[in-house]
Amino acid sequence: MPRLLERIDSPADLRKLTKRQLKQLAAEIREELVARVTANGGHLASNLGVVELTIALHLAFDSPRDKIIWDVGHQSYVHKLLTGRRKLFATLRQYGGLSGFTSRGESEHDPFGAGHASTSISAALGMAIARDLAGDDHCVVAVIGDGAITGGMALEAFNQAGHLGSKLIVILNDNGMSISPTVGALARLLSKVRFDPRYHWAKEESRRVLHKLPLGKRLWGLGERIESGIKGFVMPSTIWEELGFSYVGPIDGHDIAELKRVFTRVRNYQIKPALIHVLTTKGKGYLPAESNAVYFHGVSAKSDKGAPEIPTYSEIFAQTVLSLTRQNPRLVTITPAMPEGNCLSIVRDEFPNRVFDVGICEQHAVTFAAGLATQGFTPIVAIYSTFLQRAFDQLIHDVCLQELPVVFAIDRGGIVGDDGKTHQGAFDLSYLTLMPNMIVAAPKDEDELRHLLYTATKSLQPMAIRYPRSAGQGVKLDAKLHEIPIGQWEVLRDGEDVAILAVGATVAPALEAASELASHGIEAIVVNARFVKPLDTKLIAELANTIKRMVTVEENTVSGGFGSSLTSFLQKTGKRHIKIKSLGIPDEFVEHGGQAVLRAKYSLDTTGIVQRILSSFPDLNSNSRLATRSEERTTSV
Repeated sequence: MPRLLERIDSPADLRKLTKRQLKQLAAEIREELVARVTANGGHLASNLGVVELTIALHLAFDSPRDKIIWDVGHQSYVHKLLTGRRKLFATLRQYGGLSGFTSRGESEHDPFGAGHASTSISAALGMAIARDLAGDDHCVVAVIGDGAITGGMALEAFNQAGHLGSKLIVILNDNGMSISPTVGALARLLSKVRFDPRYHWAKEESRRVLHKLPLGKRLWGLGERIESGIKGFVMPSTIWEELGFSYVGPIDGHDIAELKRVFTRVRNYQIKPALIHVLTTKGKGYLPAESNAVYFHGVSAKSDKGAPEIPTYSEIFAQTVLSLTRQNPRLVTITPAMPEGNCLSIVRDEFPNRVFDVGICEQHAVTFAAGLATQGFTPIVAIYSTFLQRAFDQLIHDVCLQELPVVFAIDRGGIVGDDGKTHQGAFDLSYLTLMPNMIVAAPKDEDELRHLLYTATKSLQPMAIRYPRSAGQGVKLDAKLHEIPIGQWEVLRDGEDVAILAVGATVAPALEAASELASHGIEAIVVNARFVKPLDTKLIAELANTIKRMVTVEENTVSGGFGSSLTSFLQKTGKRHIKIKSLGIPDEFVEHGGQAVLRAKYSLDTTGIVQRILSSFPDLNSNSRLATRSEERTTSV
């Protein structure tokens, strides 16, 4: 018997189902989510938690005419299944397939693309004002989680929306989690709703009184005031109402009928901004995810288990931070809602008062660290590359301008893979190197990461260390940490024909490329350019005196990146005779797909580096060079 899900090709198909069938559909969606996400990887627990919420949204609102904006967009898988993308769902997060986030280019049902948190209310308010100016009357709905709502941008949008008073519906999906448990005073306020029985009494009492009122638009305002008054004794509605929003809730986020009833009521009668507070369970319906929502927030694709697993860069980073924290009583670590992602749980468990999860507040994280640095502490800000972009001004104004010794441990630098455009760490080398006083480094392997971290804590300067999302190289770790002279590169292989200057994760394929080039009779010198700023100007000068061909390799946009810095330096020093080829990411956003697939696409793997060198320097013809060397050997004999 065909599943109900196979009959859903648009939101309109939902309205043909009975209440019983809608519950069955919810169960089938959860089965589909578990099957596909555990195979392809992606965000599982968050999508399991919004199944009924998404169904109710599409029952009550008319997408795409009504605009539904999902904050972050990582919980939009159910939305994709219900809006004509069901047949493509198996391609989720695969190269050339569906994005793991909302995407305007993918469907008319995605009015706003996302990937970072706390943006939905701002975008929705913009759409609502555009609607008003155009004289239209459709609804605009922002769905935001209790983690994202603590972000400064969301609170700024609340402030403006309440001031303007335009009709806007904000649905607060409250599950007590972002990636990790939500932190902060606002989160503590919201948690009372989940655990205090008085709130549930208030909800039922207000419903009982309202049911005695005659239905009708004329009495809507009276009913709303009665409901608000009863719940206002104990419920956290005042903060939203003072901001100009009507507060409705809390609502059981897994009751489709109740959700539809409330959404429809607010849609039809609410004329000012409204916040609908919905309580959900992250991972709902899949016991492993309900029991461990942090682990199942994002799962990796299935893979064959073979050789023993090598620790990731993130794990090595956390182990090193733990060691440094034990040694230095004035070292603290800050992360914006990513303690698990950065593997910092081991540090937090031992030093709970010296690890600070500030929530989804990247700007605050950086300036908070700057404040600590002014008082003689050594703060490490552990953050993903894509999220550090959000604190650009704070990096310049609050850290670099004041020359404060803040260490930035930048995870997921370079090509991240399946999360796609919004999460690729393709820009950090470019925007960090333009900042005065900032030191920028990238380790060639996990052991060098340890020593660079140690160096950063001793440098007394702002310093950023970016490392990839991957397992390490499996190298032996030095027993004792040591400082690496700032600005000093490392020659890993000698050669006389071409110099390959590689940064971070590209060092390993560069070495392999040099070995392959040797089979063509081409000898390449390979340099670990571990400091992107400052450059090793002494080594560059030495290379320029003996080698006329240089290739830079980086997992960063070529524009303004390492290759650009090297080219600029050579031009300034009169070394214009050097032929330079810069390999990296072109002037485009990197799509989602496997890391290996994307590295091959941009010629950042071994094969690509070899091919680009051979095509860029046609004078390095293997046959002629082999013949020349053979003649030289014969003559010498």
